[in-house]
Amino acid sequence: MTAEAVRETKAAAAPLRKVKLGPSDVVLDRKPDGTIYLRSPHPLEAYPDKLTLRLEHWAKAAPDRVFLAQRAADGSWRKLTYAQTLAEVRAIAQSLLQRNLSTERPIAILSGNDIEHALLGLAAMMIGVPYAPISVPYSLMSSDFGKLKSIIQILTPGLVFAADGKVFARAIEAAVPLDIEIVVTANPGERPETPFTDLLAATPTSAVNDAHRKVSTDSVAKILFTSGSTGMPKGVINTQRMLCSNQAMVRGSLAFIVDEPPVLVDWPPWNHTFGGNHDFGMVLHNGGSFYIDEGKPLPGAIEATVRNLREIAPTIYLNVPKGFEMLLPYLRSDTALRQNFFSRMKVLFYAGAGLARHVWDELQQMAVATTGERIIFLSSLGSTETAPAALARTWESEQPGNIGLPLRGVELKLVPSDGKFEGRYRGPNITPGYWRRPDLTKETFDEEGFYKMGDALKFADPTDPAKGLLFDGRLAEDFKLASGTWVSTGARRAQFVDHCAPLVRDAVIAGADRDDITVLVFPDVEACRKQAGLGADAAPAAVLADPKLREEFRKRLSALARQSAGSSTRICRAILMDEPPSFDAGEATDKGSINQRAVLTRRAGLVEELYARPASVRVISIES
Repeated sequence: MTAEAVRETKAAAAPLRKVKLGPSDVVLDRKPDGTIYLRSPHPLEAYPDKLTLRLEHWAKAAPDRVFLAQRAADGSWRKLTYAQTLAEVRAIAQSLLQRNLSTERPIAILSGNDIEHALLGLAAMMIGVPYAPISVPYSLMSSDFGKLKSIIQILTPGLVFAADGKVFARAIEAAVPLDIEIVVTANPGERPETPFTDLLAATPTSAVNDAHRKVSTDSVAKILFTSGSTGMPKGVINTQRMLCSNQAMVRGSLAFIVDEPPVLVDWPPWNHTFGGNHDFGMVLHNGGSFYIDEGKPLPGAIEATVRNLREIAPTIYLNVPKGFEMLLPYLRSDTALRQNFFSRMKVLFYAGAGLARHVWDELQQMAVATTGERIIFLSSLGSTETAPAALARTWESEQPGNIGLPLRGVELKLVPSDGKFEGRYRGPNITPGYWRRPDLTKETFDEEGFYKMGDALKFADPTDPAKGLLFDGRLAEDFKLASGTWVSTGARRAQFVDHCAPLVRDAVIAGADRDDITVLVFPDVEACRKQAGLGADAAPAAVLADPKLREEFRKRLSALARQSAGSSTRICRAILMDEPPSFDAGEATDKGSINQRAVLTRRAGLVEELYARPASVRVISIES
């Protein structure tokens, strides 16, 4: 038995760390037309009318507990307690009332996660003014500011906030009309701008209390703009009902957070529902502590996350799969980091994409080697329109990919669609629609009021629905070969990326109306450089052209093909691309996901090259 096999065996035999989770049962109703309805048999607990009531609650129940923490310039942690947070939120709310902001003149936030962002958002919610956190790359990575301009035009804000006036000066100049007030924390630009400290200087009056009382479950809390990977971003209305009911759903699944307020070290951006709704809301709703992680799962940025995790031990760690993958080498080599990371961890939680098996296995082996226990790995499924959690797994799974069952209060409708099941959702956590787009809203709901997410789902065990559901791809991305056989692109992509790990960052499956399946590969150049045995100075194009690396890909492609049962699962050829996905062209979103349709359209020439005869020198084939 190999050393790796021994470690896997020991990890599998180790006890699971005890953690209190919700039940894992389901009520199922099958209709004659093949439609299936699923729901939890357990009632959803009562939830508040507005999320800011939880801030008031914890300011009284645990006034001195740290709520928000962020690195200061000197490297120390700048902290705000619940009592301090409430006082500053009320002061800002008074300042906002004086500006006559409203649903017609909401707030736009251009910069990322920080304490001022949190305070401004909470103050807006306290008085019923919607706010929109906007993807930072729309301001800092875009060359034409097209998406930012579109959002500002749709939103019509009355106030725009940016943490650093000079950093965001170009975006503000390009997209924000001159008559809109700009608020900055530091470094004002050339335009007249209001210091954030001015918002804090106001003395709260009874007008804040009056405005807060008028905020209802139907009030718009925030507007979250989708990635816009298939066009310009559209604004998803997030009501107080959505936010509060979804937190009650999360409490029903992660039951331990009721008794033990969660401690998070968290980086996912607040313009996305995962970070801004799920993670931030979970901490606020349950009286926890939120340590803002300025790191990201990117080369040169992950080190900040590592530094934070050396100091702060989270009770639950939530991340996208790439984030877990990039932590692995640091956890391997740093004993102190590993011990602190696992010391009080109850749950490892991933969402946003499928987690590679090798990442799952190694994290469990590290947990066992460090603590003698396995840590449960959980996942969920949702979207911006579902606030976000809709499905969740509350039990241990033998493999990644199981996304669980409907949360309390959520109804799941599985509609037969070309041999698959389309998942549709109904519940108090579902958006009422899109900001100023009644046409899109109408298209998004079916005749029974279920939200059509566009994902295909399947049962992990068709004979036992209680064993949960698996993601079965995006219906809009699946295609037919020339033979008429359907290809499940999500399954093929996940299989290919997992099989070629760690050499591949992502991949796009091609083959619509063709005889066979091919793949465009976004390689991990650093991993490929190591595989080829090349130095750090080797250019990406030279790395990807290296014969040793190409032969390794050919072997893996051939091995994967031998596992395939037929043309709908066999990937025959690949091209390694040295150009990363383009943000401005919509190939990539700011959270790192790839839009298959945009890539295939923009790189149509490469697709043709994959099918050309004779094959070009760039094509790697199972036939060669």
